[in-house]
This record gives sequence, structure tokens and C-alpha cells, in this order.
Amino acid sequence: MKSTNKKILLVVAGPTASGKTSLAIQLALHFKAEIISADSRQFYKELPIGTAAPTTFELNQVKHHFVGNISIIDTFDVATYEKEVLELLVKLFMKHDVLILSGGSGLFIDAICNGLDELPETSNEMRNNVKEIYLTEGLSGLQQRLENLDPDYFHIMDKQNPRRLQRALEVCLETGNTYSSYRTSPRKKRPFDILKIAIYTDRNELIERINQRVEKMMFEGLLDEVNELMEHRILNALNTVGYKELFDYLDGKYTLDQAVDNIKINTRRYAKRQMTWFRKNDDYNWFSRNEVSQIIEFVNQYIQCV
Repeated sequence: MKSTNKKILLVVAGPTASGKTSLAIQLALHFKAEIISADSRQFYKELPIGTAAPTTFELNQVKHHFVGNISIIDTFDVATYEKEVLELLVKLFMKHDVLILSGGSGLFIDAICNGLDELPETSNEMRNNVKEIYLTEGLSGLQQRLENLDPDYFHIMDKQNPRRLQRALEVCLETGNTYSSYRTSPRKKRPFDILKIAIYTDRNELIERINQRVEKMMFEGLLDEVNELMEHRILNALNTVGYKELFDYLDGKYTLDQAVDNIKINTRRYAKRQMTWFRKNDDYNWFSRNEVSQIIEFVNQYIQCV
């Protein structure tokens, strides 16, 4: 690729099972780029099957970063991710004109592209009060309160993530304002251009791809992967689709077939939330995962204009 004065971060986003990994690799090979993962579940090295992490073959095709880089017992949040990725980008842009940020975690993508919102501090008393709600009423208690206080944020967030529910609820209760009202900070200036691509997939096709992926995960040994993690099940990293349902099976709450069906259903719900997140952002340019040549042409036209 012809060298330019501008450095470009190409974002490849989309819902789970939409084909992001394959598309990102094809684009990386064409533009001689490296890939930074923005899939927060793929950070954990103990979860390769249940998170559909890139295979060894895929990792060998293109250099990937932030895949299997931490353990489920490590403390790692979006602020840490933003800091480490920005530091990495400085180094990688010294030898690349284009880098690819690929994943389905909208919050993590936005952190790199826009910076994190500056949220108000909350008191220890408020944090303890909200934690008590979680301990006594579970996720549903947090969900019901947040839906009442801030329905806009509630409908786009990961409703199964207790920490994000608690944080949003803490802000609402402490300030009397919605959490959404603090998510409008001006974008932070980045020393590179950003071009965003999102993958559109027909709903029925996406459902079929999700179902096939779940079956493939089970065939590859997802149940064994989950079984080996039983002693760590209380960790937030494991409070996610594919693991919760099989923990329930191992607890005797469901048959294995029921648990697998629940994984498919909850993955579809997760994909719907991802699509909602990306569609609210007008910066995304939507393509089918098969429109590789059209995407390459689109990126090349952008490069000529910057």
C-alpha cells in the first residue's frame, strides 16, 4: 500500500457471528495491517471456545493484539483497555499506515474512537447501597430500577453485566440525573483518522449463523471448557452467554439440550443489543461481510481524500 502522511484506524464492527474475524483478516492482508481486538470477551485466555476467539490458523495469518492477553482473574476494565490500546497504536502506526480495530463490544470501540465519558464520582455509601440491591435481589433488581430511571441507556446496554448495571444505577441515584446524560462528552481528538465499517446481516441468516456457531462450539468442547472453570464461576468474566447456561446445566437446572437452546436464544438477544448500539452511531458505513472488494475500494477512496 502506498504510504500516506495520515494514519487510519479502520474499525470493523458488527454483531456476534456476523463474520467480523474473517473480514478483518482479509482487509488486514490487503492493507498490510495488524488487528486490535475490540471484543471484550476474547481478552480472556481461558475462554477460547465460548468466545469464538480467532483460531491458531487465523492468528498466524495476521498479527492480532488483545486476544487471550489476560486471565479471567485479572482486573481489566475499559479505561485500562483505552490506555493500553492508545499506547500500542502509537508504536504500530510507526510502521503501518492502516490498522484495524475489530470487534463487537461497542463500549470498547467507542473508548478508542471517542474517549471515555467523564462520569461523576459516587460515594462509598451509594456504592454499598447499590451492591446490597444486587446481593439481595440479583440482576433483576438492578435491571428494574435502571429501566425505570434511565430507559434509554438500559435498552442499549449489556443487561447481564452486573458491574455496568451497578455503575449506571449508582450515578442515577447519586446525581438525580440519567446515566445517559453524562454520556455526551465531546469526542477526544485522536492523532489518527478513523473510518468505521459495520457488517449488516439479514436477521434470518444471522440467526442461522448463531445456531451453527453454538453447535460448533459444543462439538469443539465448550462443555469441557466450562466444566474446568466451575470454581471460578462467580467471576464477572464468566457472567456471560455460553458459560452461564452451561453452569445451570451442571447445576441440574436444565437438560443439556435446554442449555444449548438457551445459549442460542441469549446469543440472539446479545446480537440484537449490539446492532442497536451500532445503529445509533451515524459514523458507521454498512456492508455485507461478502462485499470485500467494495469495502477495499471504499477504504481506498477514503485514503485518497484524507
